[in-house]
Amino acid sequence: MTDDAEGRAAVGLARAAVARALGLATPGTNGPLPRSFRERRGVFVTWYAVPGHDLRGCVGFPRPVRPLADGIPEAAVAAALEDPRFPAIRPEELGHLVAEVSLLGPFEPVPLADRPGGIVVGRDGLAIDRGTAHGLLLPQVATELGWEPEEFLDGLCEKAGLRRGSWRSAEAVVYRFSAERYSERSPGGEVERAEPVRPSPSGT
Repeated sequence: MTDDAEGRAAVGLARAAVARALGLATPGTNGPLPRSFRERRGVFVTWYAVPGHDLRGCVGFPRPVRPLADGIPEAAVAAALEDPRFPAIRPEELGHLVAEVSLLGPFEPVPLADRPGGIVVGRDGLAIDRGTAHGLLLPQVATELGWEPEEFLDGLCEKAGLRRGSWRSAEAVVYRFSAERYSERSPGGEVERAEPVRPSPSGT
């Protein structure tokens, strides 16, 4: 479990890395990084444009292959500059973006008998492997889109380039995982543990 001070350090590290990559002045630091940042954990960094909370980039490392001290800045820069879905973030944009860091827990296989009943929207992120196809969706995706567990699994399959319903096959290995999320309330502003973003009643 990460505490709030570590969450603030994670988001600050992400923003400072992108500021450096864009040739901007970097925010001040508050001393050395927490010791926990030596741990290898999966991590994703997401950038959102304000005020509309529009996605501007999201990249990460699902598996614990890097210490957080390395993985957070690498993911932050990749999300800002290398997400193929979006043009690279420009220096003048950074002051209009909020950073969110998701620190992933271990992957737990979901038995076929527990799909979809064993999946909890808002708690679980999902990943799937089938042959050479792989996909991952963070926990907040399902809450933001108002998905039920079966829809979440179908969306996961589409993310992996598989047909909807492929999760019903024993050949598909599905994993669930938790994610601790920390997000800026405003660009470069106060950092808080993020709550799921739920769709409005109108669906917009």
